[in-house]
Order: sequence, then structure tokens, then C-alpha cells
Amino acid sequence: MSIYKKLLAVQTAVKGLGKDKKSYGYDYVTGNKLLNFIKPILNEQGLILKQEISSVDTEIVNYSSKQGEKTEVLYKVWLDFTWVDVETGEKDVNKFFATGMNGFEKGLGSALTYAERYFLLKYFHIATDEDDIDNPERKNDAPITPKIKVIGEEKAKEMENYIINNPRRYKNGINDILAYFKIKNLKDLKVEDFERLVTCQFHIERLTA
Repeated sequence: MSIYKKLLAVQTAVKGLGKDKKSYGYDYVTGNKLLNFIKPILNEQGLILKQEISSVDTEIVNYSSKQGEKTEVLYKVWLDFTWVDVETGEKDVNKFFATGMNGFEKGLGSALTYAERYFLLKYFHIATDEDDIDNPERKNDAPITPKIKVIGEEKAKEMENYIINNPRRYKNGINDILAYFKIKNLKDLKVEDFERLVTCQFHIERLTA
């Protein structure tokens, strides 16, 4: 069996995962839950995933918070995720980019953790937008209907207040986000895009770096 047939077998086995944690006002699938489902399948197929850093850039970021002025280090990390078939030695190399911002060296760990989780979710097209899709309970014939979810009025107001209270991080205020995501109103921002912004604490420069 070729490495791609084995990777397809993994994709076929993982239908979807329900979100199990909430942070900064949004729900998401944790890395622990994802790995608990996917590692036994990878072991069965004889696949390992090598995670190697190819380059790292850092930037000092100063911003205001409810606790006062803060200084953190933004890590911009390029990685190679390499699938290896332990039986044949066949490989599949994938380049991936991630960022993490935290207190000094912790930002690198945040970036690596974020990268692993999102690489696996995106590589295997694992759905996370329903509450009842956890394996193995999910029925094999249950359809997954694509939905575009937006954040709505409440989260839009939260973002607006944050931006107003942190004017140094936005030259054009809310217009920075509206222009970047090509929307006319914050309430129309997709949930997945909101999650990206929350991950970097609404720091638009991290998305455009």
C-alpha cells in the first residue's frame, strides 16, 4: 500500500470532531482530543509525522490590556511536516506556517502546538462545525452540510471595543479588518476568521506577515 493510500485511510476513518473547549469566547477542538482520535489510526497504518522547524523570526510586540501595558514576543515559524511510511520509507513533505505570541520563549511553544493541531485538521479535512460528530458515534452515512457561520452582533461588539481601546495596533481602526476580510460589517466576519484573529489577539499584522 502506498503512503497516499494509507493517508486516505486515515482521512476516511476520521469523520469529524466536536469542539471540546472554549477560550476567548469561541469553541475549538483541543490538540489532546484530536491526537487521542488520530494516533491509534496512524499507528495502525504505520505512519509517523516528523515536525521540523525550518526558520523562525521574532518580533517584540507592545500593547495595552486590562492589566496595563504588556510586552510579548511574536514568533513567526516555518515548519516541514513530513509523513513517513515506516514500512517502505516513502515520504510526503508539507510546508506549514504558524505564529505564536506569549511571554518570551512561550510563544514558540504556542506556535508549534497551534501548527500541529491545524495541520492535522486541514490535511485530513476534519470537520469541527457540529456538536454531534465525534467518532466513533457518528453514523457513517450522516451527511456533512457545509455552513458559513458568522460571529454576529455580540462578538462583533466585543471586537469593536477591543479595537477602540487599542488604537496603536490599528492605523484605520475597524476598517483594517473590514478591508482584509472583504466584509462591510464586523458581524459578517466568518467564525473561522474570528478564531484566527483571536489566536493572535486581534493583531491584524500577524495575518498579513
